[in-house]
Amino acid sequence: MTTSNNPPLHNLYRSLGYDERLLALGAEIEASLKERFDAIDQIAEYNQMKVLHAMQKNRVSEAHFSGSTGYGYNDLGRETLEQIYADVFHAEAALVRPQITCGTHALAVALSANLRPGDELLSPVGRPYDTLEEVIGIRPSKGSLKEYGVSYAQADLKEDGSFDYEAIGRAINKKTKLATIQRSKGYATRPTLSVSAIGELVAFLKSKKPDIICMVDNCYGEFTEAIEPTDAGADLCVGSLIKNPGGGLAPCGGYIVGKEEYVEQAAFRLSAPGLGKEVGASLGLSQTLYQGFFLAPTVTAGAVKGAVFAAALYEKLGFPVFPSSKTVRHDIIQAVDLGSPEALKAFCLGIQAAAPVDSFVTPEPWAMPGYDSDVIMAAGAFIQGSSIELSADGPLKPPYTVFFQGGLTWYHAKAGILSSAQKLLEADLVGL
Repeated sequence: MTTSNNPPLHNLYRSLGYDERLLALGAEIEASLKERFDAIDQIAEYNQMKVLHAMQKNRVSEAHFSGSTGYGYNDLGRETLEQIYADVFHAEAALVRPQITCGTHALAVALSANLRPGDELLSPVGRPYDTLEEVIGIRPSKGSLKEYGVSYAQADLKEDGSFDYEAIGRAINKKTKLATIQRSKGYATRPTLSVSAIGELVAFLKSKKPDIICMVDNCYGEFTEAIEPTDAGADLCVGSLIKNPGGGLAPCGGYIVGKEEYVEQAAFRLSAPGLGKEVGASLGLSQTLYQGFFLAPTVTAGAVKGAVFAAALYEKLGFPVFPSSKTVRHDIIQAVDLGSPEALKAFCLGIQAAAPVDSFVTPEPWAMPGYDSDVIMAAGAFIQGSSIELSADGPLKPPYTVFFQGGLTWYHAKAGILSSAQKLLEADLVGL
C-alpha cells in the first residue's frame, strides 16, 4: 500500500526523516509498477510450488533437521537437501554445503575440480567478476588455476552486450575444457543474461566442441525466472546460499548443481579424493537451509521488485540506470551511475541508515580482498555479507556506479531505496 492513501504509514515515514516530496514521488512510481509487480509475483508463485513439490516428493520430515558432527557420515538431512536442489534445478546431482564459504569459493571448487594441467578455461562473456580474476590467474595469486597449468581465453561481448559468436568460435580449441558463463553483470553495466540466452550460448559452444563443460555462475539469478540454466543445457550451475537460494536465513554455504560426474568431481575437491560427498557435517544448520530454500522464491521476488523500483526512481531523478525500469529482470541487481564519489558515499549511507542492523554506522571505502580498487559497501544485515538482504556496494572509481540489491521484503527494499535518495537530497546532490 502506498503512503499517499494511508496517513498512518505516511506519518511514520515522515517521522523517520523522509522528505514529503520524495514520498510523493515514490508513491507515484509504485502505483505505475503494478503490472510489473504482478508478473514478478506470478514467477514467485511458480517457483514456490516447484520447491514445495520437490520437498514433498523427497518426503521431508522433522528427522531431516537433525544435525551431524565430526565426519558427518550418513547425514540424511544433508543428502535429502541436495536431492531437493537437484530436483528443483532439474539436474542429476547437487552439492549443498555450509563448508563452501562464498560464491567465489563455490566457483573455485567447481573450476579446479573439473580442470587439469594443460586444459584451457574459456569465458565467452568477457572479463569475469573481480574476485574470480585471482582464482583464474588473470591477476597473479597463490594457488590460482594458472599456477596449476590451466590457461585462460576470453571472448568479449559486443558493444550492445550480445555474444560475439565469431570471436567465441575462434577462441575454442582442442585444449578448451570448460566455459564459465557469468549470468549477472558484476561490476559492469552489461545486460544480465537470461536463461534463454544462456541456453543459446551453451548450444553454440557444444556445437563447436561437444565435450565442453558449460558452467554458469548463477549468483543473484536464482528464482528470478521460472527456469534455471540447467533447464537450458548448462552442465553446472553454481551459487551462494547467502544470496537468493538461502532466502535470507542460510548463515553460510554454497551450492554446485548439475551433471553427476562434474558435481562428484567438485565434492572430491571440496573434501578429499576418496571422500567426496560422504563427509561434511551439517552442524545443526539443516532446518535453516531447508526453510531458507523454501522461502527463497518469495524473498527473491521482493528483491526483484526493489530493483525495478530503484531503476524507476533514479530514472526520474536523472541518473543513468542499468537495466532500465522497463527491462525484464534476470537477476536482483540494479546499477546506477552516480557520477561522483560523494554521491556514491551518500547512496550507501542511505542504504545503511535504512538497515535493521548497524543503521547508525557510516560505511567507508576500503581495500577489500579480491578487488583492484577501494570498494564501499553498505549492509546492515543479519548475516554478514548477505546480499539477498538490503545492500549496496561499488568501486570508488569513475563513473562511480553503485550496485544495489536485496531486501528480505519488498517493503524494506522500498524503504532503503527511498533512504538512499533522501541522503542524496540532504547532500544537495539531487533535486526534486
